[in-house]
Amino acid sequence: MIISDIKNKIINGDSIKELKKIPAESFDLIFADPPYNLQLKKELSRPDRSKVDAVDDAWDKFDSFKSYDEFSVQWLKECKRILKKNGSIWVIGSYHNIFRVGSKMQDLGFWILNDVIWNKNNPMPNFRGTRFTNAHETLIWASKSEGSKYTFNYQSLKCLNDDLQMRSTWNLPICNGKERLKNNGNKVHSTQKPESLLHRIILASSNKGDLILDPFLGTGTTAVVSKKLGRNYFGVEKEKNYFEAASKRIKNTKIIEDEYLDTIKNNRSKPRVPFGSLVELGIIKPGTEIFDQKKQINAKIMIDGSIKYRKSEGSIHKVAAQILGAESCNGWTFWYYKSGNSLKPIDDLRQRLRPVSYTHLRAHETGRNLVCRLLLE
Repeated sequence: MIISDIKNKIINGDSIKELKKIPAESFDLIFADPPYNLQLKKELSRPDRSKVDAVDDAWDKFDSFKSYDEFSVQWLKECKRILKKNGSIWVIGSYHNIFRVGSKMQDLGFWILNDVIWNKNNPMPNFRGTRFTNAHETLIWASKSEGSKYTFNYQSLKCLNDDLQMRSTWNLPICNGKERLKNNGNKVHSTQKPESLLHRIILASSNKGDLILDPFLGTGTTAVVSKKLGRNYFGVEKEKNYFEAASKRIKNTKIIEDEYLDTIKNNRSKPRVPFGSLVELGIIKPGTEIFDQKKQINAKIMIDGSIKYRKSEGSIHKVAAQILGAESCNGWTFWYYKSGNSLKPIDDLRQRLRPVSYTHLRAHETGRNLVCRLLLE
């Protein structure tokens, strides 16, 4: 089997058998929603004796913990083999299975990056009143190995969260309303995941054009969101009715227009511009004074890109941290320079320099003069 055989396709079949056919290191990201092994012994009823639509399907039943563990190792081994060197995997589960799966992941060499709590805004109540209402599920995010250079779109997640760092507790509703697939009023799938959950995962851990696998596709949420976000997908689903529902759902899904698929670039993906390079290129001259925003503190720039303030000397970051009495400080945003009659952050100089190749500028004097002229305009 080659990549073109699986790209943007889904298969009705046994996941482990189908994964064995795929070449090694094929996928950038895997999202897995395996059976939870809920071990339900009998039907659940509400106080009014009506039946609870719980997970009592045959695919969720295993003879023992041992048989579930063996199953987990089988599919995880195949996922690790077909995950790219710098790929990552997300696995979701409940307290019934997630700790067992997490243990097997570590045994197989996956490197756990985070556990994330999906806190359900509208959980199913505990009808018997004998336990806490189970209002969350746990996700494990792991890279293929400890040394993997996995994708994490930090800036996009921060933007998604109103410019605050995204935390590992996510408050999202369960799948309901028009999104919930139904057949004659009954849920097509008992554990259909909301698109909002997959949107966040795929946005966080993949880039446009990446190939994403869901080995337990269900009704196709992973494939649907992947398609919308301009990613490629492949999914396997054993149950025929789920597969048919997923096929129809994917067919009716439209990709978001390409011009809206761009995301904010991570700072670490931008070319690194040391402060000293601004001095080397003549963009800011030795002896120039720089200030804090209130112009209460002033320091002078040395020929090596270090700065001096009273008896302190060092990098723009080190001196700013010493002034503030902090362990660290981002000097790019602390220091300002005079531009006409106003103060501007020195970071403006860096941001305007970044689009131009620093290596190219050092090799060509005319390039340096051009940048200097642009910065002074």
